[in-house]
Amino acid sequence: QVQLVESGGGLVQAGGSLRLSCAASGGTFRRYSTGWFRQAPGMEREFVATISWSGVNTYYADSVKGRFTTSRDNAKNTVYLQMNSLKPEDTAIYYCAASPDYRGTTSRSREYDYWGQGTQVTVSS
Repeated sequence: QVQLVESGGGLVQAGGSLRLSCAASGGTFRRYSTGWFRQAPGMEREFVATISWSGVNTYYADSVKGRFTTSRDNAKNTVYLQMNSLKPEDTAIYYCAASPDYRGTTSRSREYDYWGQGTQVTVSS
C-alpha cells in the first residue's frame, strides 16, 4: 500500500511558476511510475505528465510540453512537477498517482492504483 501526499499548490499570476511535490510512504515507491493528473471544475480529469521509477522515461501531455517538467528523488520518496509559464487554463486540482512500473509510463488513469488527495493550483490572468 502506497500513500501519496501532494503539496506546493497555490495562487500564481499568469507567466509564473510553481513546483508541486508528491511525497510517498508505505510500499516500495521506487517500483512505481508516478503520474500527474489534473481536474478543473466541471471537466474530466486529464493526464499531465508521468515519470518511470528510474526517472529515465518521461511523457507529457501536449498542452504542457515544454512548460512542465517532472522529476523524482527516490532517496526522498518524492516526485516533483515543475510548472513554468503558467496559464489561466492550467487552473485545476492536481493529483499524483502511482502505477506499477511494469505497466510503463502510461497516460491512462485506470493504470494507476494509488492516488493522492490533490492540491489546488490557481493561475490568475
